[in-house]
Amino acid sequence: MLFLRDKFDLESDKAREEEVVENVEKSVEFKGTNLWILIFATFIASIGLNVNSTAVIIGAMLVSPLMGPIMGFGLSLGINDFDLLKRSLRNFLFAVGTAFVVSTVYFLFSPVSGTQSELLARTSPTIWDVLIALFGGLAGIVAQSRKDRTSTVIPGVAIATALMPPLCTAGYGMATMQLNFLFGALYLFFINAVFISLATFLLVRFMNYRKKQFVNPRMERKVRHYMLLAVIITVVPSIIFAYKIVQQSFFENNAKNFIEGSFRFSDTQVVDYKTFYTKDNRRIEVLLMGTPISADAITTLQNQMPNYKLSDTRLVIRQQGQDTLNTSTAIASIDKLYAMSNTIIKEKDNKIKELENKVALIQDTLPVQEITREFSAISSWKEVEIAMSKMVLYSNKAPTQDTILVCLIKSRNEKTNMSSEEQQKIIEWLKVRTSTENIRLITEP
Repeated sequence: MLFLRDKFDLESDKAREEEVVENVEKSVEFKGTNLWILIFATFIASIGLNVNSTAVIIGAMLVSPLMGPIMGFGLSLGINDFDLLKRSLRNFLFAVGTAFVVSTVYFLFSPVSGTQSELLARTSPTIWDVLIALFGGLAGIVAQSRKDRTSTVIPGVAIATALMPPLCTAGYGMATMQLNFLFGALYLFFINAVFISLATFLLVRFMNYRKKQFVNPRMERKVRHYMLLAVIITVVPSIIFAYKIVQQSFFENNAKNFIEGSFRFSDTQVVDYKTFYTKDNRRIEVLLMGTPISADAITTLQNQMPNYKLSDTRLVIRQQGQDTLNTSTAIASIDKLYAMSNTIIKEKDNKIKELENKVALIQDTLPVQEITREFSAISSWKEVEIAMSKMVLYSNKAPTQDTILVCLIKSRNEKTNMSSEEQQKIIEWLKVRTSTENIRLITEP
């Protein structure tokens, strides 16, 4: 027990509380250097999202100073510092507003158009984003509370929690007037910010940081009420969001299992499927390619849905001759089908090339006809039939394979076997004639 306590001890290398609070307070302020770095980081992230470069986006996350006011908010709640709370909230809103405006302006004037996969990835939060933000926040405040803050933890937390990309994606949504991008990205950003703050608050309380004391008891009660209100405003929505995200994640996973487990048809393939999850509307839309499935097959699929915990979900089948796709859905589905076809064709081309190489290794074009005509000039056997082929030779003791040339020579009138000296002479001739070193000669009188 003492061994485990020593291993998990957070007190041994903990920095002084005053030092930790001072460092967090410095990172809260957005003016001068911090503000310019934020602007530059916003441009870097926006460009990375625009050109679909993961490396550039990671660089922007490393540069971005957005973690400061978020951790300041959680720390202020943990130590009852109302002034730090107000400053953190004020600077957080100012930083978010600045990054949002900068990214919006960039995407308004960017010559590169089109929705990239890195943008799409920042519009649909999942339960994993909640967990990443929570554990990332815990790792961040632990690193901030250490004497040595030169480790890779803080940059790692900045990359993991990904605050800047969703904020820039929201700017893209505003610039292009795509509200699903705007609200989806802001939703993801809010989740990250809330759970980082919550993690900071919980760990500060766990490490027993001294709470701020007030001389005026009335003011202390007032501040506590404000703090309690701030905690409720922060925690309650996060719990609701987390619950909804968990439910949606379960639904999407059940839908995936249903598609993979039930849609097994010999002449029909699933091209694409989409899930829709709201309080009053749970729906799975499946796009099929190939021979249309019958109404009885669709009924069977619907009857299987309760087995996947989808009893309250509507199934919509889209296939040739039934149901009509809208233009955007059709284009997206055709694009996906085209991509799938290209992938399948590329895999088959690679397989064909691999088989061709193996065939070429086993059997090259051999001048059998010419060798047969020339054979009588060097051998006592004048009328013969010759068969030649390159073959792969395996051994149960050798780790690698070898390639040999097998030559079968059958006499049409000789009754005696060919001498070993003459066989060796023919082997040496075949080595030069076929440019092959490893030859097996078989003679039949």
